[in-house]
Amino acid sequence: MSAPQSHAAGTPESKWAVLRQRNFACFLAAKLLAAMAIQMQSVAIGWQVYASTGSVLDLGWIGLAQFAPFFALILVAGHAADVVDRRRIIIAGYVVDALCAVLLLGYTFSGLKVVWPVFAVLVLFGAARAFMMTASQAILINLVPQADFRHAVALSSSSFHLAVILGPMLGGLLYLVSPAAVYAVVGIALLAAAVLMLMTRSAQQIGAGGSASLQSVFEGLRFVWSKPVVLGAISLDLFAVLFGGATAMLPAVARDVLHADASALGLLRSATAIGAALTAVALAFHPLGRRVGSWMFGGVAVFGLGTIVFGLSHTLWISVAALAAMGAGDMVSVYIRHILVQLETPDAIRGRVSAVNAVFIGASNELGEFESGVTARWFGLVPSLVIGGLATLGVTVAWMGLFPVLRRMDRFPHEQASTPAVPEESPGLEPGGDEVTAARVAVKPAT
Repeated sequence: MSAPQSHAAGTPESKWAVLRQRNFACFLAAKLLAAMAIQMQSVAIGWQVYASTGSVLDLGWIGLAQFAPFFALILVAGHAADVVDRRRIIIAGYVVDALCAVLLLGYTFSGLKVVWPVFAVLVLFGAARAFMMTASQAILINLVPQADFRHAVALSSSSFHLAVILGPMLGGLLYLVSPAAVYAVVGIALLAAAVLMLMTRSAQQIGAGGSASLQSVFEGLRFVWSKPVVLGAISLDLFAVLFGGATAMLPAVARDVLHADASALGLLRSATAIGAALTAVALAFHPLGRRVGSWMFGGVAVFGLGTIVFGLSHTLWISVAALAAMGAGDMVSVYIRHILVQLETPDAIRGRVSAVNAVFIGASNELGEFESGVTARWFGLVPSLVIGGLATLGVTVAWMGLFPVLRRMDRFPHEQASTPAVPEESPGLEPGGDEVTAARVAVKPAT
C-alpha cells in the first residue's frame, strides 16, 4: 500500500493536512481513547492501593509489577512488530487492556482487602504493553508520508498529552463516584479504540524482519549501540526520568503533603500533560530546526529543576506549575528522540529498534516508579523527590560530556543529508558546519 501524498512542506495547510488522512486520523483517535482510559485507570489504581495500605512502597510495586513482564518480553515484542501486522498487535493489546479493566472491576466488587490481585492484573497489563508499545511506535511512519512525519509526531504527542490531561481529571472525578465506575468506563473506551484501529491500513512490509533467531531479536540493540546520537538520546531519557520519577508519588503527595482528595490527584496527574501538550502544539507549528542537541539537554534540565520545585512545594498550584514545567521539558526531549529513532531506522528493523527504545522508556517510567517508592521509604517522601531532581541535573551534565556529538548537534542529521538547500520551514538557515558533519557521521540516514 503506497503512502498518501503530502502537501508542500512549510505551508500553513501542511500543518493540519495529515489529519485528513484516514489512516492517521483513525490511529490518532484510537490512541487518544486508549491513553485516556489508561490514565483514568492509573489514577484509580494508585488511589485505591494507597487508600488500602497507606504504603509508599506499594505505589512503587505498582510500577515494578508492570515493568517486570514488559522487560522480559520487549525484545521478542519488537521482533513481532517487524514480522506481524503492527495494526493487529495494537488491536490485540487494546483488547487485553480492556480485559484488565474488567478484572479490576471484579476485584473492586469482591471487596478484597489485600492488594496482590491488583499487582497480578498489572503483570498482564505490562505484558500486553510490551507488544502494543513497540507496534505503536513503529507504525506511525507507515501511516503518513515522510514529509509529514514531523507534523504527525507532534500531533500524535499532542493527542497523548491531551489524554493525560483529560484522563486523570475524569478518573479522579469518577473515582469520587466509585472505583468501579472508572474501570467500567476504561473497558468501554479500550474496546472502542480497538474498533478504530480495525479501520486503519498501513504501508508496512509484513515479514521483512526474517526468522525469530536470537541474532535477529537482538538486531535492534546492536543498531542502537552503533549510533552514538540515538544511544545518547534514549539513554539520557532513561536515567533522567528514572531518578526524577515524581509522578509515582502523586497519591502520597496529594494526601499527605497537600492534604487533598482524589480530584486534586487527577489535577496533579494532568498538570505534567498540560505542559507537554502545549509544548507539542508549539512544536507542530514551529518544528525545531537548529540547536537540536542544546534543546534536548535544556529540556531534561528543566525537567530536573521542576522535580526539585515540586518536591519542595506545599501549595497545590505551585505543585501544578512545577509539574507543567516538567512536562514541557520532557516533551522537547521526547520529540527529538522520537524523530531521531524513527527516521534513522530502516523499516525492516524498526520494531526491534522501537523495542530497545521502549525498554529505556519503560525502565525510566515503571522502574523509576519503583525506585521512587524505595527512596521515599528510605529517605522520606519530600527528600526523595528533591534528591531525584538533583540526580536528573547530574545526569544531564554527565551526558553532555559522554555524548559530545549529541550536545553539538545543530540540525537533525537526516535533514542535513537530504536538504542541501535552505529548508522552506526555516527561512534563513544555513547548511551546517563541522558540528553537523560530526553528527551526520555518527547517524547515517536510513535508506
